[in-house]
Amino acid sequence: MPNRVIVVTGATSGIGQALALDLAKTGETVVMVARDQERGEAARNEIERAAQNQNIDLQLCDLSVLSSVRNLAEILKSRYPTIDVLVNNASVYKRRRAVTVDGFEEMFAANHLGPFLLTNLLLEQLQAAVQANGSARILNITAPSTVPLNFDDLQNEKNFNSLRAFGETKMANLLFTFELARRLENTGITVNAVHPGLTRSGLMREGSFLMRLLTRLASSPPEKVTGPILQAALGQEFEKTTGKFLHDAKEIDVPAYAHDRDAQQRL
Repeated sequence: MPNRVIVVTGATSGIGQALALDLAKTGETVVMVARDQERGEAARNEIERAAQNQNIDLQLCDLSVLSSVRNLAEILKSRYPTIDVLVNNASVYKRRRAVTVDGFEEMFAANHLGPFLLTNLLLEQLQAAVQANGSARILNITAPSTVPLNFDDLQNEKNFNSLRAFGETKMANLLFTFELARRLENTGITVNAVHPGLTRSGLMREGSFLMRLLTRLASSPPEKVTGPILQAALGQEFEKTTGKFLHDAKEIDVPAYAHDRDAQQRL
């Protein structure tokens, strides 16, 4: 099989870095997307040494800034005629409401708008991978949120609650996954959401002490949860699986709202 190109966002720590290492060990070309250059270079160098794979490309992007996302997409298009797997892994949690340069609430921008835009801008490369290698995959790393979207206040300008706002972005990931999977039916591009489970990372660094303590006690090291994600990204058994929410390489249920077609299309 020809060398595949796999793009992983949020690849400098936690699940993203552990997954990038697992992917690098397969010998494939791994594009690590990072926000910080110094941390990105350190993570890339570490992965190159550990995996003995020189096909590791570091690209910088702030997914909460739409111009940065567009710039990343242009670079990837110029470097890679085909992209076989896109893993939308990057995510942020903000205790206080912050607004991006584009005027969007930061969690909504980074966790939904950025991945949404990047995915759509790379569809041509993913389709080219289908033509070249038979299939392409999009994986959205998220959580089983039960929080419905408030379309009258998507930017949470009224009564901001950080956990609810974060939960809305995770629900947005699910709505986006199911709608995109339906739109891409029979194209050879599959779209699935993946719940890795509670994992130790810096995601909740702005959470309260109790939240951070409980999360740490109940979570697993990143390297313990990446196996099923790797399976969904490259395993032949998942080549035609689409429109699913996966955990431990098995389909799991989601709240009925996530399957609301009106909400999916409106988003």
